[in-house]
Amino acid sequence: MKRVALFVALSTVLVATSCTSKKQEKEEVKDYPVTSPLKMDTILNKEYVSQIQSVRNIEIRAQEKGFLEKIYVDEGQYVQAGQLLFRIMPQMYQAEYLKAKAEVKEMQIELQNSKTLADNNVVSKSEQAIAQAHLEKSKAEMQLAQLHLSFTDIRAPFSGVIDRLPMKLGSLIDEGMLLTNLSDNSQMFAYFNVSEPEYLDYQTNTKDRGSDQVALILANNKPLPEKGKVETIEGEFNNETGNIAFRARFPNPNHLLRNGETGKVQMTVPLRNVLLIPQKATYEIQDKKYVFVVDKNGVVKSRNITVSTEMPDLFVVESGLNENDKILLEGVQKVKDDDKVKTKYIAPKKVFSALQLKAN
Repeated sequence: MKRVALFVALSTVLVATSCTSKKQEKEEVKDYPVTSPLKMDTILNKEYVSQIQSVRNIEIRAQEKGFLEKIYVDEGQYVQAGQLLFRIMPQMYQAEYLKAKAEVKEMQIELQNSKTLADNNVVSKSEQAIAQAHLEKSKAEMQLAQLHLSFTDIRAPFSGVIDRLPMKLGSLIDEGMLLTNLSDNSQMFAYFNVSEPEYLDYQTNTKDRGSDQVALILANNKPLPEKGKVETIEGEFNNETGNIAFRARFPNPNHLLRNGETGKVQMTVPLRNVLLIPQKATYEIQDKKYVFVVDKNGVVKSRNITVSTEMPDLFVVESGLNENDKILLEGVQKVKDDDKVKTKYIAPKKVFSALQLKAN
């Protein structure tokens, strides 16, 4: 009885194994989808990390020494051009101005006396000229004292937003001390670095480089509603990075952007007559990309390719393929070199219609 039971168990295992083998064989002989690279024109949205700066951002510094007597604004406040921001205790400079003003009056009287005496030939004309010179000197000293007095009232040179106020009321202010920063955020600059090859393409292929309008993707991955425009390129490449800085200007009507923000500038780059393949048709070994090319007999061979640009779901192939090659679309992890497979050809346009592709 034990022998009969053992025989039955072995028979069951053999039958199960046979069924599994047949199932695997069926899986192995299934049709593998293949397609071909597609040569066409398309567009690429390239993103560059950018630093956002106000069109005008300046430091407001004290021009005279003294105690900070008044602060007329608050942090983050929007101020108009000419608005009073700070007052540094003016008493000393006011006294100097009044003294200089009195000296001007004194010199005016002295000049009048000298003129009367010179007209009556009591003194020479040179005495009158000396009195005139003294008056001019006094006027210059009065203007200088008036200028020093005006420096105690610190006003906004343009309309903008006040930054942090590091000094408090009563602080002893030295000449040149930072009081705050002022930013004009009506328009903003976005600086971004471009590699030398991309710079050369941009400068030489003026017809094919697309619009100079650019978009700005903010830190929360939302686009700025307003479009910007590339205005200028810096004069020198950075020797360490090999990049050169571009500058784009963006309108900022809602004052959403502030000085010091970061974002990504998005440029639209036309690609002419390029060869495209789906990313899922590739695999990677030691940072090199490969595809399986299927010959007319259904034999697969791995082939190394060079990718020039990566797009959503797609690669732009620089070398290694031509548009007549047939490549394995799916199952790249299930086959190996010299495997013979049954294939089902899918037209490239049909494959690409399901991918994120923009064609011109």
